[in-house]
Amino acid sequence: MNPTKYSEKELLRQISKGEAEAKHLVYKQYIRYLSAVCSRYVGNDEDFKDVLQESFLKIFSSLTSFTYQGEGTLKAWMSRIVVNESLKWLKKNARLETTAFSDNEMDIPDEEPDTEGVPTDVIYQMIRSLPDGYRTVFNLFVIEERSHREIAEMLGIKESSSASQLHRAKAMLTEKITQFRKERTLTNER
Repeated sequence: MNPTKYSEKELLRQISKGEAEAKHLVYKQYIRYLSAVCSRYVGNDEDFKDVLQESFLKIFSSLTSFTYQGEGTLKAWMSRIVVNESLKWLKKNARLETTAFSDNEMDIPDEEPDTEGVPTDVIYQMIRSLPDGYRTVFNLFVIEERSHREIAEMLGIKESSSASQLHRAKAMLTEKITQFRKERTLTNER
């Protein structure tokens, strides 16, 4: 059941007035979106639930200090909290094994995986199945549009490690897409 959509401004107005239902409305309105954001970084379902719960606790405890700057800013602010909490969890649990480029890898071109004809949910699952370090850098670079310098600062790694992780993530996705297409062709030939 879809909750009635309220504008961010209205939700924040209700929260500032201390209306008890307002936080529940924020949760209902944004849970699916924020779940998707969190699951891009945290692959395990149990860990994902823990990180999402921590994210909402932080969101709700910080809402009164949030400054509304127009429609979309609340959603973006909450997304940043979820990403930051996800990264904090990954670092705390030593899930971000990263390595820099080897000399052999420096010469391999960095190509975008060809996703044409592959359903979005399949691509999403492929990304979720990447190793934590690859998936994290891929999401920060491709989805969050962060630079390698920003990623390096966020994760406490070298820029070359960020570039290497992205390169390897793209290569692994390309392999997964190629395998998916082969399997689909075999299925269709039967």
